[in-house]
Amino acid sequence: MRVILKDDVKGLGGMGQEVDVAGGYGRNYLIPKGLAMVATVGNLKTLKNEISQKGRKIEKLKVEAEELAKRIEKISCRLAKKAGESDKLFGSVTSQEIADQLKKEGFDIDKKKIDINAPIKNLGAHSVSIRVYPGVAANLTVEVVKE
Repeated sequence: MRVILKDDVKGLGGMGQEVDVAGGYGRNYLIPKGLAMVATVGNLKTLKNEISQKGRKIEKLKVEAEELAKRIEKISCRLAKKAGESDKLFGSVTSQEIADQLKKEGFDIDKKKIDINAPIKNLGAHSVSIRVYPGVAANLTVEVVKE
């Protein structure tokens, strides 16, 4: 049976490929799960159209993410924390605190996308990386001041 893959299937092929599979595998697994469709001229045109639309959508999302990254890099996040006499913090700055501060600035960033290389335990300016989109990252300056 000849099918066109609608998604990547491990051990079989990638999206958009036309492959030969056993009839039962195609009818009972691939087609009902939405992983493939019967290889016809009409289905091939439909899939090519879907792939081009998906590519345009991904490109649009990447451009929007790059613009967001530029806006994030222009701002500076300022956090007030309690510190001892030697400018050491009682605790450390967490990604949740940075995400909350960014939310106040108008950016809705998930705390899981904020990468703090080393724990921030001192006063001063620190650089933090934010993964905005796969392949797009923004560097944010976090300024920690004494409360």
